[in-house]
Amino acid sequence: MGRVGVLLLNLGGPDKIEDVRPFLYNLFADPEIIRLPFPWLQSPLAWLISTLRSKKSQQNYLQIGGGSPLRRITEEQAQALQEQLRQRGQEVSVYIGMRYWHPFTEEAISRIKRDQIDKLVVLPLYPQFSISTSGSSFRLLEQLWEEDPALQKIDYTVIPTWYDRPGYLQAMADLIAQELDRFEHPDDVHVFFSAHGVPVSYVEEAGDPYQHEIEQCTALIMKTLARPNSYTLAYQSRVGPVEWLKPYTEDALEELAEEGVKDLAVVPISFVSEHIETLQEIDMEYREVAEEAGIERFERVPALNTHPIFIGELATMVTDALNAPSVHFSEVARPQKRVKMYPQEGWEWGMTTSAEVWNGRVAMIGLIALIIEMILGRGPLHAFGLLG
Repeated sequence: MGRVGVLLLNLGGPDKIEDVRPFLYNLFADPEIIRLPFPWLQSPLAWLISTLRSKKSQQNYLQIGGGSPLRRITEEQAQALQEQLRQRGQEVSVYIGMRYWHPFTEEAISRIKRDQIDKLVVLPLYPQFSISTSGSSFRLLEQLWEEDPALQKIDYTVIPTWYDRPGYLQAMADLIAQELDRFEHPDDVHVFFSAHGVPVSYVEEAGDPYQHEIEQCTALIMKTLARPNSYTLAYQSRVGPVEWLKPYTEDALEELAEEGVKDLAVVPISFVSEHIETLQEIDMEYREVAEEAGIERFERVPALNTHPIFIGELATMVTDALNAPSVHFSEVARPQKRVKMYPQEGWEWGMTTSAEVWNGRVAMIGLIALIIEMILGRGPLHAFGLLG
C-alpha cells in the first residue's frame, strides 16, 4: 500500500484576537456557496462584512479566552488517531486541513506531497454531511487535484458522512449519560440537541442531506442511550433574513420552559470539538435565554474532543476505508448551480452574536444579499443594525 496518510478536515478558527478579522474575511471571501452576480464584488464584500463584524466577534472570543481552541483540539484528535492506528499495527501519518485558517487545507496538501504519501483517506470532522461544510472542502480538494499532476498520482478515498457509525453513537451516548447522572432525577431530565442550522433552501432546493442526517443521528443516539428521557432537536446560529431549519434553539428553549421543563441536558450535536458555538453561544447566550425563560438547571454535555470510543471509531473508519473501494470527490453530493439567495415570503430575521459560524458562507447568505442591495443604493446599513 505504500505510505498511508489521513487528512482530517475542519473549519478552523482564529488562534488569537488579531486573527479574527482575517479569519472572517476568509469565511466571507469563499465563492463556492455565495455566488455573486458580479465576481469582482466578492473581495470588497468580504472586506466590508469582516470589518463590520470583527469588533463584535472579538468581544465574543474574549469571553472564551481570546481565541478558538479548535486548532489545539483538532491537533490532539489527530495525534490520538495516529497513536490508535499505530496500536492496531497501521503506520499512518495524520494531517489537518482547515478551510478558513491555519493550517489551511493547502498547507496540509503540501505536507502530504512532501511526505510522498501513496494512499490517502480524507476524513471530515463533520459527522453529518452538508454541501456547505464537508462539501465545500471536498470541492476545494477536487480543484487542487485537477490542477496538480503530483496529486493525481495519490490513490485517495473520501469518507463523506459517518453520523450513524456505532462508535460515534456510543461515545455520544456515554457523554450524555454521564451528564444525566449528575442530576437528582436523571430520567426526568430533558435532552436538548442543538445543531447548527442551514437555510431551508439548501435542503429543499439544493438537495442537502444535512437535515435528514441530523434527525436520524439524534434518534440513533437516543436509541443507543436506551433511557426514557424525552428529547428535542433544534437549530442554532441562524443569521440574516433567511428561513432556516426550525425549530430555532432559542424558541425551543422558551417553549420547553412554558411546558414546565426545569432540567435540561444540552447536547451540541453538530460539533465534535469545543469552539465558540459551544463555549460562547450555547454556554453563555442560550444559557441566559433558558434561565430567563424559567429553566432551573441548564447543563451542557461536552463535545467529543478525544473521547477514547470516538477516537477508536475514527480509526475503524480509516481502516474500513483503506479496505473498501475508493470514493472520489466527483461522487460526493454538491449543490445545484442556482440556489435562491433568500425567500421572498415568510422569512425570519435573526442575528446571533456568535461570529465563528459553522459555515460562514451559509450563515451570511441573506446578509450578503442585503449588502448587494445596499451597494446598489436601496437602503442604509443602519437599517439592519450592521453598524451597531
